[in-house]
Amino acid sequence: MTYDFPVRFSSVTETMSHTTEKIVVLAAGLGKRMRRADSDAQLDEKQDEVARTGVKALIPIGLNRPFLDHVLTNVAEAGCRRVCLVVGPRHGEIRRYYSELGGGRLVFEFAVQQEPLGTANALLAAEEFAAADDFLTINSDNCYPVAPLAALREAGGFGAVGFRRGGLLSGGNIPPERITSFAIMHTDANGHLDRIIEKPGPEQMAAGTDDDLISMNCWRFGSAIFDACRAIRPSSRGEYEIPDAVAYSIDKLGHSYQIVPSDEPVLDLSSRRDVQAVAERLQGIEVRL
Repeated sequence: MTYDFPVRFSSVTETMSHTTEKIVVLAAGLGKRMRRADSDAQLDEKQDEVARTGVKALIPIGLNRPFLDHVLTNVAEAGCRRVCLVVGPRHGEIRRYYSELGGGRLVFEFAVQQEPLGTANALLAAEEFAAADDFLTINSDNCYPVAPLAALREAGGFGAVGFRRGGLLSGGNIPPERITSFAIMHTDANGHLDRIIEKPGPEQMAAGTDDDLISMNCWRFGSAIFDACRAIRPSSRGEYEIPDAVAYSIDKLGHSYQIVPSDEPVLDLSSRRDVQAVAERLQGIEVRL
């Protein structure tokens, strides 16, 4: 694991309540789908240039601002102040871009996932950043709404946002067929996570409703999650996955995850065909880091 200390400083005072100002943003993916050529996708020259690198977070959206700027604007609006970007060893451009930003509301730090071994392995790279504090975890290729991020930040203990399927389909850019690749969250009578069904498939999804809670990898963890990340085995894809670490932390470590339900959409930048739809929805939105 490689870890760099903060590149700039902030005057923001740490809170003494159960809220957290730390967030880990997973940005080490290789972007295989984004690199794939698609004659039906409508990208300008600069967007195509970045898409060919697979670094989805830096694809320019709107007034030539990287998509991740929009993600982080909502992070700042939700009250987070310390951001750890988990990047790959070849993602120097992300490090350069956010290292050079000055002032603003966010302090950027970096951790490196040396090999693409899954989201739980990427999370382990941020262990030193997290220290003994609670922290949020999100994807760099999803733009999450402010309200559920803020609610999750202010919650106590472990937790996650469960996005209702109806909200994801009605207000965002996620097509119905893509929903089948996401995990469904089942909760108990107290609103705590009971189990996660990974990639439920079309039959299970067809039997579901708009109230089904979908995981978009938006979590609140304590430092004990790292023990779970180290304990799990690779998935069928040969990767160490956060949902497996969550299941282990529930079953073996006795953690309880409060689910924050949300009816709001999430913008998903997975492939080249997403770029135009995402740009349209973010048009005119001010970036303020």
